Amino acid sequence: QVQLVESGGGLVQPGGSLRLSCAASGFTFHYYVMKWYRQAPGKEREFVAGVTRDGGVKKYAESVKGRFTISRDNRRRTVALQMNSLKVEDTAEYYCKAEAVGTTSEYWGQGTQVTVSS
Repeated sequence: QVQLVESGGGLVQPGGSLRLSCAASGFTFHYYVMKWYRQAPGKEREFVAGVTRDGGVKKYAESVKGRFTISRDNRRRTVALQMNSLKVEDTAEYYCKAEAVGTTSEYWGQGTQVTVSS
């Protein structure tokens, strides 16, 4: 059974930090590119960050560059998103996604809520 389980969301003040984690099971983790997306109320889901299978290449949305860091641990089958200098506009449901290279195989987690508010 494929599972992606996010954790680490919560309420934080502007300027604060949170670390999201996504634990994977039921598929060959190191075959998959891992990404984080987010969706704010009334908006479309958008790409936040991605990391290649070996962790060597990372990409970020312009809106989070310099503030967020994605990382993965293939031994532990986890991907993390360290979020610093959080802004009110970072408030959203954050989703973990696994994408297999060269195929249409992909999996989504159930999401974790991040709320940035004073």
